[in-house]
Amino acid sequence: MENPPTRRGFLALAAATGTLAGLPAFTATAAPLRPTGAPSVAGSARHRLWWQAPADEHSMIDQGLPVGNGRLGALASNDPGRELLLITDATMWTGGLNDTLDADGQFPYGRDDFGSFTLLARLTVDLPDHDLSAVSGYRRTLDLDQGLVTTSYVRSSVTYRRQLFASRPDDVIVLHFTQSGGGHYTGTVTLEGTHGETPTAAESFAGAFPNGLRYGAAVAAHGKGGSVRVSGTSIVFSRCTELTVVVSGGTDYAPDATTHYRNPSLDPEALARTKVRAASRHPAGTLLDTHVADHRELFGRFDVRLGTSSDAQRSLDTWERLQARARDDEPDPELEAAYLQFGRYLMISGSRGSLPLGLQGLWLDGNDPKWMGDYHTDINVQMNYWTADRAGLSDCFDALTDYCLAQLPSWTALTRDHFDDPRNRYRNSSGKNAGWTVAISTNIHGGLGWWWHPAGNAWLCNTLWEHYEFTRSRAHLERIYPLLKGACEFWEARLVTVTEPGTTREVLVADSDWSPEHGPLDAKGITYAQELVWALFGNFRAAAAELKRDPGYADTVGGLRERLYLPRVSPRTGWLEEWMSPDNLGETTHRHLSPLVGLFPGDRIRPDGSTPAELVAGATALLTARGMDSFGWANAWRALCWARLKNADKAYRLVVTNLRPSTGGGNGTAPNLFDIYQLKPGQGIFQIDANFGTPAAMTEMLLYSRPGHLELLPALPDAWAASGSLTGAGARGGFVVDLRWKDGKPTEARIRSVGGRTTEVAYGGRSRTVTLRPGGSVTLKDFAQ
Repeated sequence: MENPPTRRGFLALAAATGTLAGLPAFTATAAPLRPTGAPSVAGSARHRLWWQAPADEHSMIDQGLPVGNGRLGALASNDPGRELLLITDATMWTGGLNDTLDADGQFPYGRDDFGSFTLLARLTVDLPDHDLSAVSGYRRTLDLDQGLVTTSYVRSSVTYRRQLFASRPDDVIVLHFTQSGGGHYTGTVTLEGTHGETPTAAESFAGAFPNGLRYGAAVAAHGKGGSVRVSGTSIVFSRCTELTVVVSGGTDYAPDATTHYRNPSLDPEALARTKVRAASRHPAGTLLDTHVADHRELFGRFDVRLGTSSDAQRSLDTWERLQARARDDEPDPELEAAYLQFGRYLMISGSRGSLPLGLQGLWLDGNDPKWMGDYHTDINVQMNYWTADRAGLSDCFDALTDYCLAQLPSWTALTRDHFDDPRNRYRNSSGKNAGWTVAISTNIHGGLGWWWHPAGNAWLCNTLWEHYEFTRSRAHLERIYPLLKGACEFWEARLVTVTEPGTTREVLVADSDWSPEHGPLDAKGITYAQELVWALFGNFRAAAAELKRDPGYADTVGGLRERLYLPRVSPRTGWLEEWMSPDNLGETTHRHLSPLVGLFPGDRIRPDGSTPAELVAGATALLTARGMDSFGWANAWRALCWARLKNADKAYRLVVTNLRPSTGGGNGTAPNLFDIYQLKPGQGIFQIDANFGTPAAMTEMLLYSRPGHLELLPALPDAWAASGSLTGAGARGGFVVDLRWKDGKPTEARIRSVGGRTTEVAYGGRSRTVTLRPGGSVTLKDFAQ
C-alpha cells in the first residue's frame, strides 16, 4: 500500500478519541483516519496459510479461523452455505470481586463467583443454495500480513468470494461477499446472544449478567443489485451481487476499581448500533484498506526467514504440510517461519487497547472454557507476552501493564484483608503484612481464584520490568513503579530468617509455599520464590535509581537481597534443588519448570562463564530430567531453556514437537494452528500460551540479549543454518536487531538503538562493543572467527 497512515498518525488519533490505555475498551470514537493512495494488495505468499475445507461447526476451536481487533474477536467457519462467527469481547466475563475465602483458605473458583470469559454473540449468514456439496474449488486463506480471511469457491460456473476482517480503527467485524460471472446471493443474516437474551430487534440485542455487567451487539447489512430487509429476527437479502455485513458489540466494563470496573454511562447496545451504522456508510474496500494499514503498521515491523521450502511442500495446504512435517521428519523452514508469524498475528489480533490475553486469548467456542479462560499467574499469562517485545510488538504488551495497574487497588485490598487469614496455609508466620500479591488465578473484576500465589507478584513485576529493558521507556517505568514497590513491601514482610544448610550463616527465605505445581505444600525457601524475589529486588533498585525515588528504601531492599538464600545443586541428584533439600520431593518429569526461572525467563544462570559451572551443570541436569515431551506450553518453556543453554538441537526438537498435528489424542497443533493441550485422552483443550511461547523460543534461538550484551545465533539449528534473516527483533538494553546469516554464520548485523547506549555484540566466543545514541544504528559485517 502506498502512503499508509503513519504510526504517529494512529497514536494521535487514539489520543484524540479515547482509545489509549486506562480508558474503557468499548467507547465512542471519532472517525478513523483513512489511508490515501493505492488500495491494499496481498502480501507475500509465505505469509498466507490456506485450507481446502471449511471448519466443522462442532469443532470450531481447532478448525475455525481467528480474527480480532485486540478487543473484539471471532472464530469463523467459512462454510459456503452457512458462515458462522463465534464472537467475543475481551471484557465479557461473569463473576465478580470474589473477596472471600472458603474453609480451606482458597478463593472460590467457579463460573458464578470467580467468573469466566464467555461468548458475546453468534452471527450466521445462511446461503441455502450454496451448500458445500454443490460447490467446487473450495479454498480459504488466512493472510497474516493483511489480517484477512478469504474464502472462495465455484458454483454453477460462478466464482464466489468472501472476505472477513476485524477492524480496530472502525471497531467492527466485516464480512464482504462478492462474485464474478453473473451470480448472486440470497439468504439471511442472524445475530443471536449466547446467554438466553431476547433480541431487541433483528439488528441488535442487549443483556446483563447477575454481576451487573451490561453488554450488547448490533449488525447491519447492505447489498448491491438486490434487496435487503428485516424480517422477524433476521435480515433477509435476495439476489444481491454483493453483500456487506458489519457487526460490533461490547460491554460497559471499565478498568477502574473506584467504579467497580463499570462505566455506568455506557449503553453497549446503542454504542454497537452507532458503530455499525458509521462503518456501513463506507464501502467495504475503504474499510478493508483502513484495517490493513493499521494491521500492517504492526505486522511489518518484524520478519523472519529460516530457509527455503521445497516446491512439493509449498504445493500442500497448511494442514497437509503439518502432517507431512511430522510424518517425514523433514524440515519445512517456510512453514516453521509462518508458525512464528501466526503467533504474532494472534498477538496483534488479541492484545490491543483492552484486556490482556488469557488462557484462550480472545477466542472461544462456547461459554465454558477450561479454567475459565482466566489469567494464570504461575506461567501462563507471563508466557503469553514473551513474544511481544522479541518480535516487534512492544505496543501489544501495554494491555498487560494496563491490566495490572487497574487491578492493583483490589489486589492490595485483598492482600491486606485476607492474606493473613488463619485459613490461608501460606500466611506470613511473622504476623506482618504489607504490599500486594495475587492468587494462582485472577479475573477482570479485581478478584482472585484458587490458592494464594505469593511469588506471583514478583513474576508479574519481573515481566513488566523486562518490557522496560526492551523498550527503555521511562513512561512505562514510572507507571509500573508502584507495582514493583508494593511487591517489595510484601516480601519485606514475608521473608523469614533461617540458618543456611551446612553453615552457620543466617539467610532470608520465602515463608511456606508450593513450587508450582507439585511437591510439598508447605516448603520454605523454594527455588521458584527465591529466584523471582532476588530478581524483583534487583529490578526495584534499578528502577528507583533510574527514577531517583526512595533511595532509603532502595538501600533496604538491597540489603535484603544480599541476605537472600540462593539455590544450590543437590549433592544427591546433581540437579539444581527445587526445595531447600537435597532430595527430589516432587514429580521428576513435571510439566512446570518452576525451579528454572533463574535460567529462563531470568538469566542469573548463564553458560557464559559468569555463573559457576556447577550451577549451570545442575540446571542442565534438572532440565534433562524433566524430559522432552510435555504439553505445548511446557515444551515451549523447555525450548527456551535449551536455547539459553545454547543447545540448538534440543531447542529445535521441542519446537518441532509442538508443530506435530494434535489429531490422534496427542498434544500438538490443530488444523487452525491453535495449540491443543490433551488434559486427558480424547479431551483436547485449546490453550494459547504455546502459540506465543514457541515463537519466543524460535526468536531466542536466533538472538539472545540482556542489558549490555547481545549474542547472535546462540542456538541456530542445522535445519535453519543454510541461510536466513531476522528483521526488527527486540533486544534487552533498548536495541532492535536486523540479522542475516549463511552457512550457519552471521554475515551482517544492524544494531539500532531505541534507547540503549552501549552493548557488547558477541558471536562464536568473540565480541565487540557498540556505543550508540538513541535512534542511531551501526552495521557489523566481519564475523570471521
